[in-house]
Formats: sequence, structure tokens, C-alpha cells
Amino acid sequence: MKNFWDKISKNPYYKKIFKNPFTYVTGAVLLSLFQIAIFAITGSPWGVSGVFANWGAWIYELLGGSVDKWHYFSSAGAQATLNNGIMNHGGSWLNFGIIAGALFATLAASQFKFKKIKGLRQIIAATLGGLLMGYGARLAGGCNIGALFSSIASLSLSGWFFAIFLFIGAFIGSKLLAKYFM
Repeated sequence: MKNFWDKISKNPYYKKIFKNPFTYVTGAVLLSLFQIAIFAITGSPWGVSGVFANWGAWIYELLGGSVDKWHYFSSAGAQATLNNGIMNHGGSWLNFGIIAGALFATLAASQFKFKKIKGLRQIIAATLGGLLMGYGARLAGGCNIGALFSSIASLSLSGWFFAIFLFIGAFIGSKLLAKYFM
């Protein structure tokens, strides 16, 4: 088995695909092709963060709660999605694929490792950053895939506004991160 992996790891295509990072142009082209394929297959633009709201609702209902009266889940379409369950939801399968693909890519590039938590500041920064990103994604009507990438690809002006404020937020966030958490 070791000989097999040694042979594969020396293959130039393996190095090009799994070891070396893609260029920005290659990444943009691949994301565009995925966007086109998802839109052609599902009839909807690619989205990620809205699915997490559904996952939260499914977990909440599994624990005995009810989201029937919540405005976000009050439409007939949202109720149908929740009633069908997580395994019958296309967006969930796309997110499962993203998670599995990210794990596979990390393992294939031999980059998987557990990092030591440096301290309480790092935990606070990661938790606060994650909460703010999730909250911002719901306010914006999507994450950088749905509200930016899919909106621009759908010729929506909202995607360009999202891009402007995404860069402003990233600039401010990086300054705060460097000043208070590093």
C-alpha cells in the first residue's frame, strides 16, 4: 500500500491538482462552472447559508421546539422543506458535498492537522467572528456564495453592493483582529 501512495504522490497531476494551490483564475472558472451546473440542475442559484437556517430548525424541532410561528419559516415553501426533512433537501446535499470535498482536499494535500488553541483570545475571536458572519449572512439574504456570487451571476445589482460592503467589512475586521486578537 505504501508503494501505491508513493507512486501516486510523485505523479505530476497529483501534485498539480492536490498539492499546489489553484490560481485565482482557475478557482474562479471552477466556481463559475459549479454555479452554472447547479443552476441548470436545480433551477435555483447556488446558496449555502440558508441551508444552515433549515438545519438549525430541524435540530430545534428534533429537540421538541416548533418553528411554525417564526416568520422565516412561515411560508408554505419553507414548511414543505422542513416537512420533507434534511435527507430530501437538495441544498443540504450540496452542503454535505462541500464539507466532504473540503475534507477530501485537505487529506489529499496532506494538510489535515489539529492546531493547538493559543488561548482564550483566539477562542473569543473565532466565536465572535463566526457569530457575526452567520448573523451578517442572514441579514444579507445569503453568504458570499448566495448573496455575492449567485447574485452577480444572476445579473443582480445587489451582488455588487454586497461585494463593496464585503471588502469594507473584511478591511475593518482584519484591522480589529490584528489590533485586539493577535
